[in-house]
Amino acid sequence: MLQHSTLHEELGEFQPFQVPEQEAYLNLVRTHALLSDEVAELFKQHHLSQPLYNVLKVLARMGSTGMPSQSIAQYMVARDPDITRLVDRLQKDRLIERERDEQDRRIVRVRVTRSGLDAIETLDPLIWKLHQQQLGHLNQEKLELLNQLLVEARHKP
Repeated sequence: MLQHSTLHEELGEFQPFQVPEQEAYLNLVRTHALLSDEVAELFKQHHLSQPLYNVLKVLARMGSTGMPSQSIAQYMVARDPDITRLVDRLQKDRLIERERDEQDRRIVRVRVTRSGLDAIETLDPLIWKLHQQQLGHLNQEKLELLNQLLVEARHKP
């Protein structure tokens, strides 16, 4: 089996981690940083960011009815406290549109535009390819285990 350097070695640590939970957490942080930098670079080439793309994907799943802007946050992969700023940017770029709900004028509905759908259609295959490059060295069994462990880590008993 190929031996990889440990986080301890990568960081040049001289002392062991205090508890295994600390090492696991720092491994998650380091892995996230390395993988997300590559994703950020891809989005940058397309004048987007991960949160902007995430909003587009959420709205695309809602179809032509869209959704109230205040509901977007609950469907985001990563929390972003400023959904309004993201929606403003996507509207400025004509990737989404907003309109007042006809039944309740207090509600602003947001929906993805044809340009937004085109952006998704362009980016999806590029993102899938990047994820395959990033994690394709893990077999199906390891990927399933990784996914299971990450879900378990998020949901404390």
